[in-house]
Amino acid sequence: MGALVRTLHGKLLPVMACILLVCGCRHTGKTVSPAVVDPVDSMSLREKVSMMFWVRPESLDPDFTWVSNDDLVANGLAELKGTMRAVDAEYPVGGIILFAHNIQNPEQLKAFTDSLRALPGSPLLCIDEEGGRVARIANNPAFGLPHTGTMESLAAKKGAHGVRDAAATIGRYLREYGFDIDFAPVADVNTNPHNIVIGPRAFSSKPEEAATMVKAYLTGLQKAGVLGCVKHFPGHGDTSADTHFGYAVSRKNLSRLRQCELVPFRAGIDAGARLVMTAHISLPAVTGSDIPSTLSPEVLQGILREEMGFDGVIVTDAMEMGAITKQYSSVEACILAVKAGVDVLLCVKDYRAAVDAIEAAVLAGDIPESRIDASVRRILALK
Repeated sequence: MGALVRTLHGKLLPVMACILLVCGCRHTGKTVSPAVVDPVDSMSLREKVSMMFWVRPESLDPDFTWVSNDDLVANGLAELKGTMRAVDAEYPVGGIILFAHNIQNPEQLKAFTDSLRALPGSPLLCIDEEGGRVARIANNPAFGLPHTGTMESLAAKKGAHGVRDAAATIGRYLREYGFDIDFAPVADVNTNPHNIVIGPRAFSSKPEEAATMVKAYLTGLQKAGVLGCVKHFPGHGDTSADTHFGYAVSRKNLSRLRQCELVPFRAGIDAGARLVMTAHISLPAVTGSDIPSTLSPEVLQGILREEMGFDGVIVTDAMEMGAITKQYSSVEACILAVKAGVDVLLCVKDYRAAVDAIEAAVLAGDIPESRIDASVRRILALK
């Protein structure tokens, strides 16, 4: 999507704009009105649906299957294979996320990201590089990068300036190694002492302090030319269970969420965040059911879109996590998520089956194609 067109005046314009120049008519001298062509109109339904899937590179490998994360680590996929190119040619994903086991050293990583970017559709390249214990690159000694410590300790010791500078450093090396998006900062407010998944990954147990740090972190990434993604909406800080393994719930009603959990997310949106990641937590006091927020129109459309005014990309937390897979099939969950309003389905294990199912749902009239088109336009705007 980064291709350029040279105009009659020698200027370069992005193809994404798809704007036909205003030109003078030789005989009449009249000006022809400019025509704007929507790039989505030239895409097939398969291409559009596939763009909504951002996957592990292993999902492109038809020769590899896995049951647990241990299998992924043991496999250690670190390069693009010809068979993976063939899969992507048929189902061209919109993004690829790398994990620690995909990363060996600087030379390997740069070669890997260069090859992934050259795949059909020029997928966006993503990573979880928060700092602290979640730092896929910095925690690899082969890179010799500085360690930030936990976000909680960084915020307490160095404040917003320190957080911004640390994020700028992270953004610079992510950009150097070919990444477009960092799934950070964590915008959760760490209010539950029994929380086993967020803890010191959050900046603070106080919503206003967390909000200040979220803004600072996003500013640092933006300065380095990397897009940040605030997570995990609508707030994972007041749960005691881990959605990686199963059901997790917050008992707060919407009024209490507005006073605490939603504060840092609103700050991130105000600071220009273009991506928000959902949490798989349930909010029965808001939705009236145990449905995960990722699959809830009330949470995503009602709160995030309508109340908070977010018009960027909504990306799910990994759809292979237990909070989803222990309640839904992969295909069922993906269809529900699209209906709820998500734009990007992250880490769907068998994404090709899910693409086929969503495509079939569109053709059957169960999902309007305009719903797909809206997501694709938001994704294209990131490129």
